[in-house]
Amino acid sequence: MTATSPTRAPEGVRKDFPADLSASIAVFLIAMPLSLGIALATGAPLQAGLVAAAVGGIVAGRLGGAPLQVSGPAAGLTVVTAELIQRYGWRTTCAITVLAGVCQLGLAALRTARSALMVSPAIVHGMLAGIGVTIALAQLHIVLGGTPQSSAVANVVGLPAQLADLHPVALGVSALTLVVLLGWPRLPGRAGRALRKLPAPLAAVAAATAFAALAGLSLPRVDLPSWRSHALPEMPEGPVLGLIAAVLTITLVGSVESLLSAVATDKLIASERGTDNRPPRADLDRELRGQGAANIVSGALGGLPITGVAVRSVANVKSGAASRKSSMMHGFWVLLAAFLLVPLLDLIPLATLAALVMAVGVQMVSITHLRSVTRHREALVYGTTIVAVVLGGVLEGVAVGIAVAVALALHRLARTRITLERTADGVHRVRARGQLTFLAVPRLSRVLNQIPYDAHAVVELDGSFMDHAAYETIQDWQQSHLAHGGTLEVTGRSGQAARINGTDPAAAGGAGSPDGPDGADGAEGAGGGHGADRGHDARHGEGGHQADRSRRGQHRGTHQCCRPWTPWQNHCDHRATSARTATATAATMAAAAATDGESGAEHGGSPDVSPAPRRRGAGQLASGISAFQRDTAPHVRDELARLAREGQRPSQLFITCADSRLVTSMITASGPGDLFTVRNVGNLVPLPGAESTDDSVAAAIEYAVDVLKVDSITVCGHSGCGAMQALLSSAPGVAMTPLRRWLRHGLPSLERMASRHHAWARISGRLPADAVEQLCLTNVVQQLEHLRAHESVARRLAEGTLELHGMYFHVGEAQAYLLSEGEDFFDCRVFDTVGQHA
Repeated sequence: MTATSPTRAPEGVRKDFPADLSASIAVFLIAMPLSLGIALATGAPLQAGLVAAAVGGIVAGRLGGAPLQVSGPAAGLTVVTAELIQRYGWRTTCAITVLAGVCQLGLAALRTARSALMVSPAIVHGMLAGIGVTIALAQLHIVLGGTPQSSAVANVVGLPAQLADLHPVALGVSALTLVVLLGWPRLPGRAGRALRKLPAPLAAVAAATAFAALAGLSLPRVDLPSWRSHALPEMPEGPVLGLIAAVLTITLVGSVESLLSAVATDKLIASERGTDNRPPRADLDRELRGQGAANIVSGALGGLPITGVAVRSVANVKSGAASRKSSMMHGFWVLLAAFLLVPLLDLIPLATLAALVMAVGVQMVSITHLRSVTRHREALVYGTTIVAVVLGGVLEGVAVGIAVAVALALHRLARTRITLERTADGVHRVRARGQLTFLAVPRLSRVLNQIPYDAHAVVELDGSFMDHAAYETIQDWQQSHLAHGGTLEVTGRSGQAARINGTDPAAAGGAGSPDGPDGADGAEGAGGGHGADRGHDARHGEGGHQADRSRRGQHRGTHQCCRPWTPWQNHCDHRATSARTATATAATMAAAAATDGESGAEHGGSPDVSPAPRRRGAGQLASGISAFQRDTAPHVRDELARLAREGQRPSQLFITCADSRLVTSMITASGPGDLFTVRNVGNLVPLPGAESTDDSVAAAIEYAVDVLKVDSITVCGHSGCGAMQALLSSAPGVAMTPLRRWLRHGLPSLERMASRHHAWARISGRLPADAVEQLCLTNVVQQLEHLRAHESVARRLAEGTLELHGMYFHVGEAQAYLLSEGEDFFDCRVFDTVGQHA
């Protein structure tokens, strides 16, 4: 869903003009020295940098989809352009730029812009860091008074000789440039604040130029030839495959850098400005189209390749720009300067521009990005991409980065550690760490077959995925093990042993289990997981092995993850009775295990026992209460008595939907006293004053925040939410019912999803499956905004004593996602999976 922004009235345009004018001047002052420096670094004619800056401002500014993004020559394309100029010459490079612009128009027509953002951030950051290293090594030679070599390796090899032959004048001017560039933003006092309004790059270039001119220093300077001799493109000459690779490289790097810059600019605008004075959110396909048109014009006029430039875009936003006119006016100022300020530009020392570009290259190796990829365990991809870009080039580096990323993903998918240990009391414990796929089946089968037939085994599965081959291997071994008189227990990921007032952890398994017999929330019902004991009782009662039951109970309780729903499954009439009493394996497998269990009952030789008819209504309720009193109450009575004496002290308020498929304590592994839970249709949080006849949610928020002093509030949505489906399908003019009146509190979520003023909400690694999932995700983000509007919440947030969290539970995948804090490079609001070892 998209929404078009309203046409601005002439009064608004006139009101924005002063802000756009001042911002355009600030960006122009940054763009001039950087454009000349980048042209110098590529080996192109210096006018080419000014042409690209002017065209980027005027053409991309007018046609692009990111109103406040500023385009022009960028450091990200410096290495690529320099290689093309060395290989094909300047005029052929201009033609390649034109063809790259045509390719960008084609990609925009295919609406592939957002797909380009799905490249791993580690590869993108590694590519930019590798380019930065290459730029810095080349410009270091000019800073030292020499000439850069043709490659990064040659620049490193030639550095000792260059250090032995220093040019003090060039080095001194470069050092002055760097000192001013780094120190300018840190000028203290009132005078410093006034001076800092002048951009640091311009101040550095101006100071070094003035020093060189006043001191009468003799060193190479900018030499802008006459525009009459300006070189224009010619028909490309060279090997066809080489030219195609060059065009694709310019297209790939320029497009990705432009789109990343557009997304980053959107993030900056969202953090700096309120919704009332934000421009429309970036239209990435239109932005790609604008970049393509700008590259066609720039190449045709003899300019450098163009891309969105983050540094200038940030300056544009922070200078108060209100519309795309600031970028266009900046291009116009560059055009005037290129014709009118040539004598002044000719005074700039080349060493000053080299120092400026070297600093930009060093800044491209971001410590923030390094920490981010390290935290996400992608440092290998990041480092490999840097090395490959430096040694082989941009296209080769990106290809190597993609290959390493794919290999790393496959390694993580295939890496499974399976161990077997025998405890002192004769229990054989199998631990499977990682994803169980067909690749792990041989090792899994070998380990399982080492367990004696008559032994008691505990199989602990610690992974988020099991394919059909692994499932069948475990099921077949389980049936064989039971048939030979053995006993077994299959659990999930190991957790901490639960102790209640000194009770043995094995006996306290019910207290550690979040959910009661019928899947009731631990905060709303009783917590118990000992329905599994009933299954073991039935099995051993037939064989008379009550002693084995007590022995196994001693080893139960440290593996709680599958316990919360084992009592519930005993109420389901889609499972055969024999399957319920023969094994607890299905407690840790996919829902498809139910079908396989039925098949095993029919064809595995066991007697065909028809399932008992399912009890409903009061009968089902009474059955659940009876199971609780018999199996769970003895284990939780002491803990509940303590809570009754001391009162509740929950750590968080949990607001979620009333949907019966959401068992909050199960998906959060919580128990009695942990969550203060509020459930309603659509997990909605009405804005203060909008509750009409229902103050229940606001009252719960106030009680939880001010009385219970919870540490955090979580809003949890889920897939397939009926409330969100009703919002999407609602039609105007329909008679109001209680449900429709309540769903009015979800209308802001619907408006947020349709607005281009807000970043999309999505699940990490993929786009929303459909409009319903998009609205379910967006609704979580919007309800968090509603929470901040409540006075008690706003006060605690300001004090720093309260945290807000967003959560999304995909019912079909049994997967929970947490809303990130905007650390993802591509989108502001991303729901990330929770790691197995978080």
